Amino acid sequence: MARAVAPECAVVYVDNDPMVLVHARALLAGGPPGGTDYIDADLRDPATVLRRAAARLDFAEPVAILLVSVLHMITDDEDPGRIVTRLIDAAAPGSYLAITHVASDIEPEAMAEMARRVNRHTSRPTTPRDRAAVARFFAGLDLVPPGVVRVPEWRPDTPSEAASPSTQWAGLARKPGPAAP
Repeated sequence: MARAVAPECAVVYVDNDPMVLVHARALLAGGPPGGTDYIDADLRDPATVLRRAAARLDFAEPVAILLVSVLHMITDDEDPGRIVTRLIDAAAPGSYLAITHVASDIEPEAMAEMARRVNRHTSRPTTPRDRAAVARFFAGLDLVPPGVVRVPEWRPDTPSEAASPSTQWAGLARKPGPAAP
């Protein structure tokens, strides 16, 4: 989608799911040449992600880091805050960080039950987090209004769109400082 709006932009998609890898290879084979790469890597290893992404992205220029529905797959003992900090520290001032994250404090009983069910059937546990925990991922960054809100409340087109059901938090923030020249 980014290249549809700005064909000159570079895009790097990172995942470690073998099925996603197959799908990504098929999509990249049929897409325009050049600007998009897929990296088979684990977000828990941000040094590898950054090293491999640097083959396509210039981290001296502002970038957008999109952590969409992924951080809840990283447990607290794996220190997701450290991972986010490592990624944003590598990015130039003027870069953006976007996060969507499964909420523990929106419909808390239902979300706790969902986490129990998912965790019984997967090798990697899911860790829903409350709004305050998600907001901490943006520490030191300038949150873009409306801040950390339920996904449909992030700049909705209509009041009914804003009222749509959702059990995820969303936020966008900019790394302070002047953008790279």
